[in-house]
Amino acid sequence: MTKQPYWFPAKRYGWGWGPPTCWQGWAVVAVYAVLLVTAVVSIHPEQKHFLFAAAVSGLSLALVAVCWIKGEPPRWRWGGK
Repeated sequence: MTKQPYWFPAKRYGWGWGPPTCWQGWAVVAVYAVLLVTAVVSIHPEQKHFLFAAAVSGLSLALVAVCWIKGEPPRWRWGGK
């Protein structure tokens, strides 16, 4: 059984993930962006502050969860491999 490549590689410096390296990762980022724009257009953040904050928080947590599951394990990096 071959190991599937990570969708999101670890950043070279710091903690977290860098840009996607495969189409699946780019698809996740595209869906996130579309849903974020949809939230801005449909919720009207100038009127419903808390609902908009909840929507953005939920979408961002979902993106982090996908990165955590399908990305390289995060750890602090100082620029080395």
